[in-house]
Amino acid sequence: MSDSAPRRAVSPHQPVREQVAEALRAALTTGELRPGRIYSAPALAAAYGVSATPVREAMLDLAREGLVETVRNKGFRVTEATGRDLDDFTEVRALIEVPTVGRVARAAAPQELEALRPLAGETMAAARAGDLAAFLDADHRFHLGLLALSGNRRLVETAAELRRRSRLHGLGGVGGVRALVESAREHGELLDLVLAGDAPAAEALTRRHLDRVRTLWAARGRFAGPGGGAAPADGEPDGPAPAPAP
Repeated sequence: MSDSAPRRAVSPHQPVREQVAEALRAALTTGELRPGRIYSAPALAAAYGVSATPVREAMLDLAREGLVETVRNKGFRVTEATGRDLDDFTEVRALIEVPTVGRVARAAAPQELEALRPLAGETMAAARAGDLAAFLDADHRFHLGLLALSGNRRLVETAAELRRRSRLHGLGGVGGVRALVESAREHGELLDLVLAGDAPAAEALTRRHLDRVRTLWAARGRFAGPGGGAAPADGEPDGPAPAPAP
């Protein structure tokens, strides 16, 4: 069992369980927490400077999202979606998000759309800084904010759940700053298309944006094609363990 964990302080201004869950999701995506490794709640609690209880609660939240699984008397093992899982998530997201963006382009008020401009700017700033965690947070808020203009709260909740489940692990070294900047640029382009009321072009760009997820997966070399290949054996490290931050 590996107790290596990212070391970050948790702020007293937000619920600890939610903060820890968000931090763990970010650590999964950046590769600080590795697929196949087992992490104990006490070790993670020490890394974040909190008690073990909110960490266990946060990890159970992640288990319900399919990001980790419990290992009796040991802790939590980081899981990873297969290529087929990711294809399925991307397909369902496209079925939901693409037509919804078209609806928003046809009906949303310009002032509502312009309110998303700062979030598009946040994604670009984070991309240029190479800050993957900040980029993903701003990306998440931008897309859900855009979908929310449809007025369908349940749709937004479903899209958020699919986004969490399709989040890739260990993207920190994939594509580098250039890939992040290209993705961030598409946020501004998408917003411009929606503001112009060009629903077909906005839908097409949304579909291409979603396809980036599959492209990044292939770039990691974990699978030869959709659904192909194999993940590391249970409990085996996927490369060297990440060094804890000071």
